[in-house]
Amino acid sequence: MTSFRARIKQLSEEKGRIILANDYSSSKNIESKTIKNIKALNNYLCGLKLNFHVLLPLGVKEIKKINDVAHDHGLVTIADIKLNDIGNTNQVTSEFLWNCGFDAIIVNPIMGKTSLKNLVDSAHKKNKGIITLCHMSAPEARHTYELQVTGKTKLYQLFLQLALVKKVDGIIVGATFPQIIQYCKNKVKEKLDIYSPGVGTQGGKISKVISSGSDFLIIGRTILASKNPLDVTKKLSQQTFSK
Repeated sequence: MTSFRARIKQLSEEKGRIILANDYSSSKNIESKTIKNIKALNNYLCGLKLNFHVLLPLGVKEIKKINDVAHDHGLVTIADIKLNDIGNTNQVTSEFLWNCGFDAIIVNPIMGKTSLKNLVDSAHKKNKGIITLCHMSAPEARHTYELQVTGKTKLYQLFLQLALVKKVDGIIVGATFPQIIQYCKNKVKEKLDIYSPGVGTQGGKISKVISSGSDFLIIGRTILASKNPLDVTKKLSQQTFSK
């Protein structure tokens, strides 16, 4: 099996750079709605992201089925739990998610250098991916991720340094902060990928985000709340082929 980065890159070249954030606010019929979305939208997606609150109501059987269907339809799957704990907890949690079929996990780098390195090393042995937080898309993110932590270094810059040193597969940088996307892209070059949530409902613009350097766009409500999700997904995906 090829690496996670190689798999998602190949898929994005074929189908565009959209990852569906299948993050419904209600836990009702999550499994059936998710599988329906996969089958309807997969031609215009490269991946599927499931958030913590979506996973909690599901059993192992349901999660495995969702991952199996996603893989059968040519998608990678990402568990968005923002994992951040002691090494043993991180390891047990990641093993559980790998066994459920996920291809990558979103984690919080504030767990520390050693814990992050161990998580990345164990994931890469299985050709799985680790994506770390760098700067989120919500407006209030500027009050935390842009805090100065050492000298003139801001928190998101520290997270970026950790991502590079520990060789993670990607970082999260919100689509609503294109100047920070550009800053990060100039630093990382091609060493890792940038994943940007916040297009559409939160105000991020695809053309601006891609020109700033994002590699993948994580989009949820703009698609899920639309009257015609297939049409919206197709149009969004087509926009990601042009820089």
